[in-house]
Amino acid sequence: MSRQRQPATPRYRLLTLQAALAVWALVIIGRLYYLQVVDHGALERRAAAQQQRTVTVDAQRGAIFDRNLTPLAMSLPVESLFANPRKIARPEREAAQLAPILDLDRAHLERTLAGDHSFVWVARQITADQSRAVAALNLNGVFAQPDTRRFYPKGPLAAAVLGYVGVDGRGLGGLEYSFDKLLRGHDGRALQEVDAHRRSYSQVAQPAVEGENLVLTLDQNIQFIAQQELDRQVAATHAKRGMVVIENPHTGEILALANSPSFNPDDYQDTPASRLGDPAVSEPYEPGSVFKLVTLSAALQQGLITPDELIDCQMGSIQLGGRTIHDHAKFGVITVTEILQHSSDVGAIKIGLKLGDQEFYKYIRAYGFGQDTGIKLPGESRGIVRPPSRWTPMSIGAVSMGQEIGVTPLQVIAMVSTLADGGVYHTPRLVMDTFRGAEPDAPPAYTPPPGRRVVSPLVANQMKQMMAQVVLAGTAQQAQLNGYTAAGKTGTAQKVDPATHLYSKHNYIASFAGFAPINDPAITMLVILDSPNADGHASHEGGAVAGPVFKAIAEQVLPYLGVPHDVPPRDAAPDRRVAAVDAVEESQPLDSTAVAEADATGQPTPAESNSVAAPLPPAPPAPGAAAGQVVLDYAGGTRTQIPDFKGMPVRAVTAACEKLGLALTLQGHGVARSQSLAPGTRVSPGTTVVVRFTP
Repeated sequence: MSRQRQPATPRYRLLTLQAALAVWALVIIGRLYYLQVVDHGALERRAAAQQQRTVTVDAQRGAIFDRNLTPLAMSLPVESLFANPRKIARPEREAAQLAPILDLDRAHLERTLAGDHSFVWVARQITADQSRAVAALNLNGVFAQPDTRRFYPKGPLAAAVLGYVGVDGRGLGGLEYSFDKLLRGHDGRALQEVDAHRRSYSQVAQPAVEGENLVLTLDQNIQFIAQQELDRQVAATHAKRGMVVIENPHTGEILALANSPSFNPDDYQDTPASRLGDPAVSEPYEPGSVFKLVTLSAALQQGLITPDELIDCQMGSIQLGGRTIHDHAKFGVITVTEILQHSSDVGAIKIGLKLGDQEFYKYIRAYGFGQDTGIKLPGESRGIVRPPSRWTPMSIGAVSMGQEIGVTPLQVIAMVSTLADGGVYHTPRLVMDTFRGAEPDAPPAYTPPPGRRVVSPLVANQMKQMMAQVVLAGTAQQAQLNGYTAAGKTGTAQKVDPATHLYSKHNYIASFAGFAPINDPAITMLVILDSPNADGHASHEGGAVAGPVFKAIAEQVLPYLGVPHDVPPRDAAPDRRVAAVDAVEESQPLDSTAVAEADATGQPTPAESNSVAAPLPPAPPAPGAAAGQVVLDYAGGTRTQIPDFKGMPVRAVTAACEKLGLALTLQGHGVARSQSLAPGTRVSPGTTVVVRFTP
């Protein structure tokens, strides 16, 4: 029987297997080395990116206050909505639910939610009511995150000065733009670690640095009065627009800067771009006869004329540079005072000729024309002032009466304030102070920088007396004040017709610049109306249309500032009180504020809903009533008087508002430091008051 041989495993197969195992081991070791050593840093960064995310923590934007620490602009906490379309199964259903709540186009929202992105904005800075309504839907893939919204408690009041802020928190106009870097502060960063389901389980934060707060020279009470009277006159004269600038002549502090029409900075997107700027600093105009103040004061300073000197005005006609210039009346030989009093162009031209080109130009520059004032508002214009080398033979006459020169309202108010303050020029200022953190208990102490002398005190006093005659017996008699002396100068400048490039016979810039009281001026004011009564049915002259605005404003502002009468007042004018209501929702400001004005009989007359409102000045309590009580209104209804909340804790403020029927919006914690409605303001029950607390 033969034995069967077992087949032997070839040796080379074993060697092959061993070699393969060795290669495999080397590959694994090499790969591990590459991952652990060579690519370690990159993999570590990828892992961190999957497990961590850096979130920007927005800094709290600084607030803007008036000189009395009344808030004019502040940032309030709100929410913004975003979505992850990849987690939304039925975008058409969610769009149908969200669109009516957020007031969005349903079709556009559906396309947004149906995209292939992991992040899309749904709505920025929604109201508290919208936030609650969206949360109640409990939608998958739609999320809310904290945000802030800029809020202007006074609505359109001083809008051109304050400016406005975009949804990204950047200032886009006015002081919000000029001081954006200071107001914005420095954003912080949060390092957020998440698990595989993107749930946060730890966070390390670098805190944000809040922005600084601005304290302005504006007084919201004076601003409100100026805005109210300007709006009224613009409407009455059908003017294209109007401006009022009020300044403290001793310091250069701007107390009010009003434009009409204004706009609501809370809703600036619907405002034409032409109304978003501030023409008081950005748009030069020909001042007309107001500029005669420069002509006469320069000649007085040079000793070329005296107030009583007689000048032949040639029956209202003069030849200059090949042209004949006519006065508005046939004046013969009159004094320098009468030239200003009656605004004689021929007389001003003859005084300008006495000065000469070079000397006249020196004083034009000394008064600040042709250069920035440094007011720190965006778009400030230097005006249009040509050097004498570019003057024609006609130029000195034209400039003497306020033509062939472009000035800004801010430059004009600075010039008039120079005369009011004894010949010393002060740079116009809007910002008084800045601070970061808790609001101070009292307005900051402000020391204005020293001014520079332009004319002597004697010349300034002579100009004051001559300007007083303009109001007493000249072209500005409608600017006479009850109980106060006043001085000023009118201007009625023809506008250039863009079609013909010639002076228009229908469109004028009517203005009045003046101050009161004469001996110790408390305010300087410039009133400008662009194209009043252009239809020709009523007067367009500065004294007739701008003078009454000066009177109406000054007779309210001077008593508010505590300025005593310097002449016996005539029979007391009817009491005109303004009861204003600031209505503020939790996170959505109202578009307008209710205003009621009492007429001569004491009956309140409701103003239109878009009127500017502010609690200014608070009406005195009714006999026997203290602030914080519900009192009987003129018309028989109930009115609540706002208490002084300062120093009260949150609980006490809440209890007081509940008792008085006031809606309350709290900001901060600790004790009350400021409130949106001044103590003593009489408002309707249900009005919202914003109270700021600090530790």
